[in-house]
Amino acid sequence: MEDKQKKIFTKNQSYTKAKDYCAYQERCQQEMRDKLYYWGLHKEDVEALIAELISEGYINEERFAKAFAGGKFRIKKWGKIKIKTELKKHNISEYCVRKGLEEIEEKEYIKCLKSIIEKKAKEYKVQNKFAKMKKIATYAVSRGYESEKVWDIIKESFEK
Repeated sequence: MEDKQKKIFTKNQSYTKAKDYCAYQERCQQEMRDKLYYWGLHKEDVEALIAELISEGYINEERFAKAFAGGKFRIKKWGKIKIKTELKKHNISEYCVRKGLEEIEEKEYIKCLKSIIEKKAKEYKVQNKFAKMKKIATYAVSRGYESEKVWDIIKESFEK
């Protein structure tokens, strides 16, 4: 199978494609910047287009952070630590990361964490109670949940 030839676009073509790309789904500046470079634009054109997309409301980092955080929590059941780490990888500002994490209601967050812990507790058939608790905690922490909250809920559910 042959590799597709990378298509190079003009500034005007890229602008039209970028608007469509941003209208389809929330994008952050870094995603758009990477895409524009991929389309063959130079630094000056890329930064000018990014500025234009921001001024026209196609790119909004706070809106992106809120959509990203809410989606990853609801759909993939990620914890706040993992969401924060992924937002940082997208070069999202600390302010926007905080705003994004505010989208997650604490009550729902704890409910989701309890659900993950209960599900894993049923899956693990380890006889030793403490080994089972450690395995469950390791799993929940790897999903991005805070270890203090994980252990509080594990202790609470194993005391029943």
